[in-house]
Amino acid sequence: MNRIDEYIVFQPLDSKQIRRIVEIQLNRVKDRLKQKNINICYTEEAIKLLAALGFDPNFGARPVKRVIQQMVENEIAMGILRGDIKDEDTIILDHIPSAEDVPFQNTLCIRKMENSAMDAMVAND
Repeated sequence: MNRIDEYIVFQPLDSKQIRRIVEIQLNRVKDRLKQKNINICYTEEAIKLLAALGFDPNFGARPVKRVIQQMVENEIAMGILRGDIKDEDTIILDHIPSAEDVPFQNTLCIRKMENSAMDAMVAND
């Protein structure tokens, strides 16, 4: 009984697939925040940064969830605890490149969307 009679070869993930996994994980965060009446928007640049930081050739997409937890969920939780993020707020997840644009010296920015920006966004819908 304890023998291997077949095996599966997994192909390495490419950057497009990793970005899709990041989107799926961010949508889970978005759904959890909706339960607390908090909206989150994220840019393509933020997705690219999280994908780059969360990808490991040896482990595939496994580190993605950890990166999102550390860089997104923990920061949002701290904002809620400090009172910076409240019910009915909309927050934006964006990528701010460093001055020298050195890899992994980039910053993920979580900021509250101002009412004027929200009004403009609604007007564009």
